[in-house]
Amino acid sequence: MGAVTETARGARFGLARLREHQWTPVERAILISAIATVMGALFVTSYSLALGDPVPHRIDAALIGDARTHGRTVRAMQEVAQGSLDFQPYASVPAALHALDEQNVYAALDLTSASPTLYLASAAGASVARVLERTSAADPAVRVVDTHPLAPKDPSGVDIFYLMLVATIVGFISVFQVRANASGLPLRHWSVFVVGLALAAAFVFVLVDGPILNRLDLPVFESWGILALQLVAVSSFASIMLVWLGRWAILPTWLFFVVLGNSSSGGAVAPPLLPEPFEFLSQWLPSGATVTALREAVYFPDYQHARPIVVLAAWALGLFAVMLVESRRLARSPGA
Repeated sequence: MGAVTETARGARFGLARLREHQWTPVERAILISAIATVMGALFVTSYSLALGDPVPHRIDAALIGDARTHGRTVRAMQEVAQGSLDFQPYASVPAALHALDEQNVYAALDLTSASPTLYLASAAGASVARVLERTSAADPAVRVVDTHPLAPKDPSGVDIFYLMLVATIVGFISVFQVRANASGLPLRHWSVFVVGLALAAAFVFVLVDGPILNRLDLPVFESWGILALQLVAVSSFASIMLVWLGRWAILPTWLFFVVLGNSSSGGAVAPPLLPEPFEFLSQWLPSGATVTALREAVYFPDYQHARPIVVLAAWALGLFAVMLVESRRLARSPGA
């Protein structure tokens, strides 16, 4: 016990000496360069592991009919999915298609029709659909039907990911730039700035990607609200880090939203192709919840789920509340 106490004291003493050290401009430049390099290495690592070589892990699929009567088709589908398909029996094609609409499954294989039919929803996960579409090459008897195709101008399904990404970047960059160039804002004004930025920026992003560029058929008000919540979450998190860490606030913000959040969002690669823990985190971090909520608003308007909205709102409101509480507790505005 005494050794542990001495170690803790030594660590605190070392940190105190580090804080009190009079850093020269050259030393500061070297330190910042080293930290930036480490952050970049973590970025490369997370994106390479999560997105560099997407491999199916567990793909839920519906099965209508007896797999024993079409063993070749089932084997072909499992081969292209590297054995990751988890078939669940469904009594009828309408029931399986409803599960596909609800995004409870990523594919439905009908073995009761004249020729085997594979139903996919590329909008639910373009990367998963691309993997499973190869079934028709392995077994030419299979007919492939896309029940929820992607927008013609977004065949890879990444525009929603880009919307989330730009909201994330604008959220924390704006916070740090306002702190650097318009310092002195009291907490009340800072709170108005966070909310105002979220509402204004989100509205512009929706108009640009929707009506102006006509990339996606975005429901304006719904998409506006989703992106605004993401911006509030990012801006509030960055503001909390400013209160706690000051000039080093960008480090945890970068780690949480860029290194971890974006790579696990499921926007560039669908969750079933992400390794753990990215697949699990996909629907519980604000970035992944934003991607899911936007995708359902655009491609599954009749089958939207409450979970991504609840998760995103909980992050946004929770972080905003923590920002207010911590600023008052420490008597320090994020903009001070």
